[in-house]
Amino acid sequence: LKVISRTSVMQYKNTAKRNLPEIAQALKVAHVLEGSVQRASNRVRVNAQLIDARTDAHLWAQRFDGDLADVFAIQTEIAQKIADQLQAVLSPKEKAAIAAKPTSNLAAYDLYLRAKAIDRDTTSFLAGPTGDEIRLLEQAVMLDPAFVPALCLLARTHLNSYWFNYDHTDARLDRAKKAIDAAARLQPDAGEVHLARAILYYWGSRDYAPALTELGLAGRGLPNNAEVLYFTGLIERRQGEWENGIRHIEASLNLDPQNGQVVDQLAGTYNGGQRYADAARLLDNAFRWRPNDFILASDRVDVDRKRSADLRPAQNLMASESVRAADADTVVQFRVFLALDQRDFRAADKAIANYQAPDFALAGFITPRQFYEGQIARGLADVAKAQAAFLAARERAAAALAKRPDDPKALMILAQIDACLGRQGDAVREGEHAAQLLPVKKDAVDGPAILTYLAGVYAQTGQPDRALSLLDRVTSMRWGPSYGDLKLDLTWDALRGDPRFANIVASLAPKEAGK
Repeated sequence: LKVISRTSVMQYKNTAKRNLPEIAQALKVAHVLEGSVQRASNRVRVNAQLIDARTDAHLWAQRFDGDLADVFAIQTEIAQKIADQLQAVLSPKEKAAIAAKPTSNLAAYDLYLRAKAIDRDTTSFLAGPTGDEIRLLEQAVMLDPAFVPALCLLARTHLNSYWFNYDHTDARLDRAKKAIDAAARLQPDAGEVHLARAILYYWGSRDYAPALTELGLAGRGLPNNAEVLYFTGLIERRQGEWENGIRHIEASLNLDPQNGQVVDQLAGTYNGGQRYADAARLLDNAFRWRPNDFILASDRVDVDRKRSADLRPAQNLMASESVRAADADTVVQFRVFLALDQRDFRAADKAIANYQAPDFALAGFITPRQFYEGQIARGLADVAKAQAAFLAARERAAAALAKRPDDPKALMILAQIDACLGRQGDAVREGEHAAQLLPVKKDAVDGPAILTYLAGVYAQTGQPDRALSLLDRVTSMRWGPSYGDLKLDLTWDALRGDPRFANIVASLAPKEAGK
């Protein structure tokens, strides 16, 4: 059975009027289960009905009453009856899987569900794991140390913080490892354990081969699991196996068709290969079910920026309804970048004054806000203010690097700041070391990004020949800089009078409408 992920169906929970045929068509399924859950003290009542959405015919309906402690038994019975109605033959292993209880402690389970809700309902992909999410999971594990799904989710939450550089420390990684080890001692063959261990190999050390092996094992215990396919695709991207990676991410989206994060990553992958029409089509379709999602809307305008350096859609987005419901700092970050692209430094200065976070987060590159304050001040010809801001940014970036000295992204941010400070030798040395730490053959996504940053360091330290030579190489790679990047980014202003740079930019220009 193809079962659509919770992420994609929860949006229908509070819909006043449900059109089941339309929902089924949107999710590409033939049958829909709907119902209600009522709880009074320690009693629970579940009403459930299975509907053939093609004919709007009720195949089965039943009411279940029992103690809250029996909720897992009720879930098992519902699952079995659905399988019977759809004439699915369950193996003994599958029957055991639906009968298994994740925990016998309902208080722990409640904490676990609340943590999952935080993870699912996050309003910004730029935000790291919240302290509340970790606290809830730690409390759940404290109440039931044998709660394997909670241990695995706790490990993944720590790994998220580590990978995206919110806390890229050995201590954070060690906490993730301990949670996985505890889960593995309890249920070594559980699909959740293999999935968490795969993410550990991937996000913890970019060790792709064992990560893919673990994902293969996870798939056996978690059939039809969208995340297994999703992480498989993400890893294949890193290996440069682009077509396989896209195929697996697309398959994940088929199982979780309204998952904004999967859409975001697939659109980014299309963009990385200059498949702009595919990215635009994917995102335009997403707006049918998430019309006011600011992240997806910003992804869509980025397609036009990358493809043709067109900033009009971005300007229109700033006046749309999407802004009101979005995370405030995410919107401010977008406003700052848009203003810098337009060289409207006064608008950028006004926008950044409303930014609450200490850093800007972009694909794991954590940049002190003072760096952008320095760029803005320099654009406004305030030399003293720019110098002070860059020095403050350097102090913060150097402190971050001290905590993770082998992190190429942290090193490259420091190189970028040193280039702005005129510390040419330091900037080049740091940038080149970052490129050595993360070559393209080790990471086909971040590797080209690191090389692009290095070309920018060369450009800003008065080495145009080296900058242009590297740019000429990296623009031929997937995930290299786009036409819009080179046309609009401040980084390349130092090269704009050079005909060689103009030729590189022209080589990336859209050749035909819709490309």
